[in-house]
Amino acid sequence: MIGIVLLRGVNIGAVRIPMQQLAQALTVSGFDQVRTVLASGNVVVSSDLQDPQAIADEVAAVVRSVFGFDLAVIGVAPDTMQSAVDDYPFPRAGDRHAYVVFAHDRAALNELAQSAGDLDPTVERVQRGGTALNGTVLYWDAPKGQTLATTFGKQYGRRQQSGAVTTRNLNTLEKILAIA
Repeated sequence: MIGIVLLRGVNIGAVRIPMQQLAQALTVSGFDQVRTVLASGNVVVSSDLQDPQAIADEVAAVVRSVFGFDLAVIGVAPDTMQSAVDDYPFPRAGDRHAYVVFAHDRAALNELAQSAGDLDPTVERVQRGGTALNGTVLYWDAPKGQTLATTFGKQYGRRQQSGAVTTRNLNTLEKILAIA
């Protein structure tokens, strides 16, 4: 199975993992066709495992063993990621960030969505992913340069520290899908 793994918090602050070294460690650990995208912890692998989160859990174990970091790693199937990109509900604009928030489970997304309360739609918008995505993503549209200062951004910043969620820009997801 081709699996996409999203490592949360890589190459931010003290968590530094060169992507070439990560790819090598994953290859040595038995993953095939290991490819990384950007330096922010996006990896595409081939594995005998048939569950994206099981693949992510194995990647997390390699990262812990080889690099000494206990990171949250979220597994996504390529078709799920493609649906997330295709179903993005907000218009894309040059002065806005188009984000998709991924989570280990729906409960984390429910809590995050509810924590933001009422949002000013002229500033930012949040919407749950549709039924094709089984409620495992949130869409978030925010102004560039203000992401973590918005109402939802503040709530997201607090919750992402738990490791239950991670965010990727649509541009990044498109790059990941191009090699998946």
